[in-house]
Amino acid sequence: MDPASVSIRRARPLLGTFVEIGVAEAPGAEAAVAAAFAAVAKVHRLMSFHEQASDVSRLNREACKRAVTVDPWTFAVLETALDLKRRSAGAFDITVAPVLERLGLLPQAGRASRPSRASGGEPIELLAGRRIRFRDPGVRIDLGGIAKGFAVDRAVDVLRADGVRCGLVNAGGDLAAFGPESETVHIRDPRDPRRLILALTVREEALATSGVRFDPFRSGATAGVAIIDPATGAAATAVCGATVRAANCMLADALTKAVMVAPASAPPLLSSLRASALIVQENGDLCVTDGWDAVRLAA
Repeated sequence: MDPASVSIRRARPLLGTFVEIGVAEAPGAEAAVAAAFAAVAKVHRLMSFHEQASDVSRLNREACKRAVTVDPWTFAVLETALDLKRRSAGAFDITVAPVLERLGLLPQAGRASRPSRASGGEPIELLAGRRIRFRDPGVRIDLGGIAKGFAVDRAVDVLRADGVRCGLVNAGGDLAAFGPESETVHIRDPRDPRRLILALTVREEALATSGVRFDPFRSGATAGVAIIDPATGAAATAVCGATVRAANCMLADALTKAVMVAPASAPPLLSSLRASALIVQENGDLCVTDGWDAVRLAA
């Protein structure tokens, strides 16, 4: 965020990354920021693959045996995830957890096999009363491709409800800006994340980026792509990176994975959801879909 629009800036380790909240100073703003962090922490508790008591872990252990009741937030994320799977023809799929386990990107929580699909249809059933059932014992889910965005949206809701006029919530690059003032955001080159390639302004919208794994605190080197093509079980390598702008961060977060997996079919999907994308090709060329604007080369 620009210094002129921010007086309070706080950060906490959550969701496997650092979550930063910056808001304009006003009476009650500190309490609002604390409440926003509490909302993010709740998403972490509910949707972490690593926490044994989370809804995700309970589903992965029990939902193939019986219907499991989950929190309204978890149910809402699952509804959106299954809708996006249908809209993207399977490019976004939360049942890739066994593949991520096999690749060492998630801790082993069960047999690293994919659902058999023998019975056909969607392997996850959403039932009345916020109950979830898995139709195949091989099903395990990971909400890492959508939960961060959902957490950002919930934090923004809390800040708005508490009277904060403007601000920005950033969870490791999945972010949302709200209020009358535009915020400047820089995008890294996925081939060399130490280099900034673009700057753009965001206002009353969300932005999310996916690409290679990168830890700026340990090394400048990239560590491969963590986005999996559900159809092949291999890393998505069609493009180097994707940044999506959308009305909310949950949508932007999930759509980056669909764009990474199937960039050729992404434009109509993005258009149907009033979203747009910046795609970085292997050779460094930048491509944009309809609706992407206000982009300039970073200095």
